[in-house]
Amino acid sequence: MFDIILIIKTVGLIGIFLIIFAESGLFFGFFLPGDSLLFTAGLLASTGVFDIYSLLVGCIVAAIAGDSVGYFMGKKMGRAIFDRDQGFFFKKSRVRSAEAFYRKHGVSTIIMARFIPIIRTFAPIVAGISYMKYSLFVVYNTIGAIVWVTLLVFLGYFLGNFIPNPDSYILPIIIGIIIISLLPILIKITKVRVR
Repeated sequence: MFDIILIIKTVGLIGIFLIIFAESGLFFGFFLPGDSLLFTAGLLASTGVFDIYSLLVGCIVAAIAGDSVGYFMGKKMGRAIFDRDQGFFFKKSRVRSAEAFYRKHGVSTIIMARFIPIIRTFAPIVAGISYMKYSLFVVYNTIGAIVWVTLLVFLGYFLGNFIPNPDSYILPIIIGIIIISLLPILIKITKVRVR
């Protein structure tokens, strides 16, 4: 049986930081569970498994660094890697979705994308492809990372402090977070199909 708490305890803080780093800006990171991971890690911090401040600072640094790597990958490789679909990871449709989101919401996309799976991974890459100024990107990247990590980690942490035996409720809460995170994508897919 899939036990996210056991997995998080096994990988520890370094594993959490690496997952947040990868999900924030590496091509293959789009399938990683950033939102639910941060929430669950915060919940575990409330039970003493992790130090809340080490978790918070490490995840913020990992999120900023991951986005920065994504930005420079996009800037260096440009569109060449997306000229054609190349297997499961490199799909033109994924970049097009991120680009459409970017056009609609401008530079604030870097902050907003933090809360939308898949878009979160590709937004910094698209920012690099479009040659957004890095000085501007890093400001929005830092704000987005701080807000995203702090909100989800403390949501888990405070919930863990108020609910007895919080690990008993972890699975339904994680399913709820995943559904809420995927709602914007599901709404978009529904609108496209209706047309």
